[in-house]
Amino acid sequence: MGQIARCFVVASTLCLAATAASAQGHLRIGLGDDPDVLDPTLSRTYTARIVFASICDKLFDIDEKLAIVPQLALGHETSADGKTVIIKLRPGVKFHDGELFDATAAKYSLDRHLNMKSSFRKPEIGTIDTVEVVDPLTIKLNLKQPFSPLLAQLTDRAGMMMSPKAAEAAGDKFGLRPVCAGPYKLVERVQQDRIVVEKFPDYWNKDQVFIDRITYLPIVDATVRLANLRSGGLDLIERVLATDIKTVRDAPKLKLSKAVSLGWFALFANVANGPKADNPLGKDPRVRHAFELALDRDTINQVVFNGEFVPGNQWVSPQNSYYQQKFPVPKRDLAKARALLKEAGVTTPLVLDFMVSNTPETRAVAEVVQSMAAEAGFDLKIRVTEVATALKQGEDGNFQIYMNTWSGRSDPDGNSVIYQTCGAPQNMGKYCDKEIDAWHQEARAVTDPAARKAIYEKIAAKFLAEGWIFYLYHPQILIAHIDRLEGYKPMPDGLVRVVGLKLK
Repeated sequence: MGQIARCFVVASTLCLAATAASAQGHLRIGLGDDPDVLDPTLSRTYTARIVFASICDKLFDIDEKLAIVPQLALGHETSADGKTVIIKLRPGVKFHDGELFDATAAKYSLDRHLNMKSSFRKPEIGTIDTVEVVDPLTIKLNLKQPFSPLLAQLTDRAGMMMSPKAAEAAGDKFGLRPVCAGPYKLVERVQQDRIVVEKFPDYWNKDQVFIDRITYLPIVDATVRLANLRSGGLDLIERVLATDIKTVRDAPKLKLSKAVSLGWFALFANVANGPKADNPLGKDPRVRHAFELALDRDTINQVVFNGEFVPGNQWVSPQNSYYQQKFPVPKRDLAKARALLKEAGVTTPLVLDFMVSNTPETRAVAEVVQSMAAEAGFDLKIRVTEVATALKQGEDGNFQIYMNTWSGRSDPDGNSVIYQTCGAPQNMGKYCDKEIDAWHQEARAVTDPAARKAIYEKIAAKFLAEGWIFYLYHPQILIAHIDRLEGYKPMPDGLVRVVGLKLK
């Protein structure tokens, strides 16, 4: 029996239980892959962020229009020089272990994000120098320099609050049993199978929590996810295939939501991370330019996504106010690509290891890219790898080209710095340019949008020409759910906010 068939049998078995359970307030959500560690400080995957939306509240959140709104915070004040931020906290909030959330707990969580070994949050909020407890419900953030994206960073994992008692007891094993202050608490996790959460009775906004239990089911194959949604085994699925839009719209008991993602999808080149960087693509910007000229983003969009996605060549979409119109999406030019390879002294075909995450759309894109690149003289050897394993191998430099995605942040800083600056944790290619680092710091200290955009223009001019990332497109967030599910709001970050959801 093939892998898809096996998955369908397993998922169909779950369907029967789900259909019966949903009447008691049990929501089943189909995920495109299995989340990595459920520790806000250490997590990196998009699907983990979806799960965190139910178990770990943040200091702030965003609304449908990207406005920053309070969550565990009530409000904030920033000093005139931009180097001090005072945050007032919501009273009466409890963690899942019954401990009170207060200023001491907020300081602990932020300090953990800043200081824990292997923290992926440190680059996001590393401008924070110290955190002070002003009173039981007030914290003061002392910054090394003004940092305009700070609140935007606190709308994601860097702003998630954890029980100090539980975190201290668990140490680096906290992700096995995270204890936060969200509307749901973790009941169980079976790796590659399910994550189950149940309603937290002492949640601060419990009057808006209507569903008793949520089960997240990682089902990699999008066709299988949709089949389970249609048969009643799932109530909501993320990452519907663009080719399945018509199927969902034609189903009388299903609804589809659609929004352009804040994130991007890209190809990474290993330029300085270990032995696999020692090749013409990694060492010569001319070869990277040739590779990009072999690609046709519009064709990728049409072939794989029925034209539904947004082709792009930057870390924000062409619809974003920070997009640099001076650097439009480049057109395919095979003649120039071949000329650049000849100029660089490359003997073709240039064979390259091409690591690809094991999802259907990713594999489809990889095959189109492989075909396009071959016409210019690149021989890409596709290596399909499980999502979490691919992240680890990327970090270790075990790739020459790696196809990956970033789910996006509301501020452009959150889409760029963590990948473009020297030593940043997502900078798997080990690209480093001190001038680009300095410009990013300059952009972080400026609050005026026009002035920030001018700085990003300088970054784009250099990074797009010499950097390690080939941005391809910005996905449409396609989420389908049963019509009995009420209260779902499509959000530009693609996360499923569970507060307010109801099953009729």
